[in-house]
Amino acid sequence: GILPVIPSRKGRNAPQKTDWRRYRDRNRIERMFNKLKQMRRIATRYDKTALSFISFLNLAAARLWIESFVNAT
Repeated sequence: GILPVIPSRKGRNAPQKTDWRRYRDRNRIERMFNKLKQMRRIATRYDKTALSFISFLNLAAARLWIESFVNAT
């Protein structure tokens, strides 16, 4: 029941319709996870408890969110 989000190739015999809004949203989410994985503490999960890991994940996400406002022109 999963809908394809990635557009089909040009040479495909029967190309499928692509929902470009879902594709854009998926791309933004993937880029966010890649930025979070660049932070070593999140990638290696140094924290002992789930609560401290989630807390640090929230701090890292907030940091990335704030940086998007600071560098905006």
